[in-house]
Formats: sequence, structure tokens, C-alpha cells
Amino acid sequence: MNNIYIIGVGLIGGSLALDIKSNYKHAKIFGIDTNDSHLDEALDLSIIDQKATYTDLVNADLVVLSIPVDKAVLELPKILDAISDTTLVLDVGSTKNPICKAVSTHKNRRNFLATHPIAGTEFSGPKAAIHKLFQTKTNIICEVEKTTFKLQEKAMQLFSNLGMRIRYMNPEAHDKHIAYVSHLSHISSFMLGKTVIEKEKNERDIFDMAGSGFESTVRLAKSSPAMWTPIFKQNSANVIETLEEYINNLKQFKTLMESDDFDEIFNEMQNTNHIKSILNGIA
Repeated sequence: MNNIYIIGVGLIGGSLALDIKSNYKHAKIFGIDTNDSHLDEALDLSIIDQKATYTDLVNADLVVLSIPVDKAVLELPKILDAISDTTLVLDVGSTKNPICKAVSTHKNRRNFLATHPIAGTEFSGPKAAIHKLFQTKTNIICEVEKTTFKLQEKAMQLFSNLGMRIRYMNPEAHDKHIAYVSHLSHISSFMLGKTVIEKEKNERDIFDMAGSGFESTVRLAKSSPAMWTPIFKQNSANVIETLEEYINNLKQFKTLMESDDFDEIFNEMQNTNHIKSILNGIA
């Protein structure tokens, strides 16, 4: 792959650009972004080699769409209109059902592969891009059968070169499961941060006492609201379902506290400790 176009040169798009450069020595990385300062920054950081526009996409071997999911469903059809017959187009969004539906009848649907690399940090923008972000990370692929086989092969070689593990899933299942392991985590972090900030207004010493446990728990609250609000909107039905279960568990914990039943609280926490072995199996 020689001509790579990154649409949205933030954390994910920028990190992909860096790793593609490392693995494809002849690759030239073009950047497209509505924020021109992001493009200038990406050029200064050598994440991209040149700015581009949609009219240039006909020359692309690979297009990576890495923008907020509400914009992605609008832009993907335009991108598929602009490419050649041999171009592979990937998106990396955290919701998959809306974007798959958006291009389900597009004449170039076969050029598109819906992906979700489970990788990232709480930071955003070109300066957040890092090398080897995707090493050993899981990449969920949806509706692979709708992508032409030759482009599937091109994509799988790329993912292998970047050290990613592949999982196949239908879009509906992806959006349901990701609501639990990603979307709910972000909501929980944002609301914990909100709770502590509101309390801190009256108790100025609270942040002086905050340790590494608090810092790690609210890390996701540093994430971009511009990225996460559209995700919650697109996946609202699944997110609401997970929130109902989470809130019920919080209420149950509160009830145990009120009834002074610390034996059951111990049991609840001990049973939940099983998550350590689950996560160790994933790592």
C-alpha cells in the first residue's frame, strides 16, 4: 500500500498513520481534517506527509475514517463515492450498526470494512498519537462477508503487521457488548468525576487526599465529550439497558450498607474478584 489517506488525524487515526509508516516503508500518508490546525500539527509531528481533500481519494490504496461516529455515518457514503475500484476503506468507530446501515445499499459497499480496534487513551488530537498503540489489541470486524475478498486480505495483512488480534461479530452484537465493556465505563468515570467535583466545592481538601485509585478510576473522564456524546446517542438503547443494571447493582450495595450486612458486601466483592482471572486471560 503506497497512498494512505487518514480522515481525522487524532489519537486513533494518527497512531495508525505512525504504525503504517513503520511497516510500509514506501507509504505516503495524506491527512484530511476539518480542523486545519490538526493537519498542521500532524505535519509538524511527521504523522502525515501531506494535506489532501476528498477529490484526491481516487488515488488512495487505503482510506481510514477516524472521526466522531455521528459525522462518520454522513461522510462514509461521500468517501465511497470518491474512491477507485481497488481502494480499501476502513472505519474505526465505537458503534458499528449505524455505519453499516448507512452504506448497506451503496454501490461501493464491497470496498468498505467495518472495524473497531479496542485501543486508545483518554487523550485526543494529533499529539496524542503513539507508536504501537494497537500491538496485541483486539480489532472487532463486522460484516466481513460484505467486503470483497481481495480487500479483506489487504486489511488482514495490515492488522497482522500492526500486531492486532481479530474478532468477528455482527454489528448488533458488537454494539450491545461494547455498551458494557466500554460505554458504561466512560459514563461511570464521568459521573464519579462529577460527584467528586461537586463535593469538592465544599470540601477543599478532597483532591489532596485523592490517590492512584481515584486517578485510575476517573481517567476516562478526561476523554473528549465531542467524541463520546455521539457514541452514547447512537448506542442509546444498549447504553440505557446497561445503566439500568449498573444502577440496580449500586442500589443493592447501598441497601446492604444500610442494613449493616457487611458479610454479604464481602461476598459481593469476593465474587466480583473473579474479574481478575477473566482480565488476565485477555491480557
